[in-house]
Amino acid sequence: MWDSLVTEAAAESSLWRDALRPGPERELAAVFSPLSDPRFALGLETIYEGYLVHYGTPRLFAPADPDTALLLGDYLYAHGLVRVAELSDVAAVADLSELISLCSQLRAEGLGGDGPLWAATAALLGEGRLDEPRAALRLHGDAAPLAATARAVAGDESVDRALAAHAGRLGS
Repeated sequence: MWDSLVTEAAAESSLWRDALRPGPERELAAVFSPLSDPRFALGLETIYEGYLVHYGTPRLFAPADPDTALLLGDYLYAHGLVRVAELSDVAAVADLSELISLCSQLRAEGLGGDGPLWAATAALLGEGRLDEPRAALRLHGDAAPLAATARAVAGDESVDRALAAHAGRLGS
């Protein structure tokens, strides 16, 4: 998975190649894909790497400046969506688009809840069962329904592990 992500990004642009961490400094640790169907792993972790480039500590990249980071994060979002779209799962693409949009809203408003949102999205990707829990977060700032949904599907231990890794990447 990691080789594909790195190789394709480097081939796409010299900016992305130059932003890659040296091999020994890359952290090849999946955060949310262990909660999902394995066919979504590469797309999900590509999008998550884009999120980390924008808001946290990326595992594979170290952009030289904020402009490169913004462009690289957007590239990774788009490339991850393309990877999932290639699976012909429109519902999964819609879930990931909602994830990116709602995460941007949370960041713009200075609100939390992105961890449970990522966990629930990964666990239920493409199943069409996220509307109500996402609405609780979007409208009321309540991430508890998302966390409960993720835990019910993926289990407490797996969700706890993902949320702890996520918090560590965001410095929270």
